[in-house]
Amino acid sequence: MKRLFIISTLLLAALTFHAQSEKRMVRSGNGHYEDGDFSDAEVQYRKAITENPNYYKGKFNLGDAMYVQENYEESGKIFSELAEANLSPEMKAKVYYNQGNNLMKAQKWGEAVDAFKKSLRENPSDFDAKYNLEYARKKMKEQQQQQQQQQQNQNQDQNKDKQDQQDKEDQQDQQDQKDQQDQQDQQDQQQNDQKDQQKDQNDQQKQQPQPQQISKQDAQRMLEALKNDEKKTLQELQKEKAKAVKAKKTDIDW
Repeated sequence: MKRLFIISTLLLAALTFHAQSEKRMVRSGNGHYEDGDFSDAEVQYRKAITENPNYYKGKFNLGDAMYVQENYEESGKIFSELAEANLSPEMKAKVYYNQGNNLMKAQKWGEAVDAFKKSLRENPSDFDAKYNLEYARKKMKEQQQQQQQQQQNQNQDQNKDKQDQQDKEDQQDQQDQKDQQDQQDQQDQQQNDQKDQQKDQNDQQKQQPQPQQISKQDAQRMLEALKNDEKKTLQELQKEKAKAVKAKKTDIDW
């Protein structure tokens, strides 16, 4: 029984030593924090957490140290973990408050509004949480309006692009129709030219003298006339020949 008592006493002393050690580290970190040595404060807070991972005060102060060093991502992660821990209402209110501040730095206004609401549920009299809540709400509305305006502008740009594309297609269709009409006009002109050329050829052929057509009777009379002319011509030739013969005879010397 004495040995058990001694062992229990030593264990209690060791736990007390560790508790005093992590508290000293946090106090040391707080000193550096007050002096503006935030990186040194971070080192001491991390040592305290290493000694006791469940020492929430050290983790809370570490989150603050990361926040003032503008490491909002890690600071937010720390406070998100603390929000799941079994803390007092006062401590929870501070955790949600700091969590909201980190979310505002990330311009996550809607999530920041939720964080400040949770903080006020734990501590309704926190004036800073009320002020930050209203500020986050205002920024959230501005962000929503900006997003809506951007969406409208995007829709307008898309509609303009569609209209430009439609206008381009309409212009192309009009140009195609014009080209087709020009081609048709050209074909019609060629056909008209061919018709005019054919007409001119026909007119020229009409202007040329056509061989006169004669009847069979006229042809017969013309043939008989030619025969009569030939007969007369022969008769005249014979007469002339006879005269020539007579003339030659008169020239004989008897």
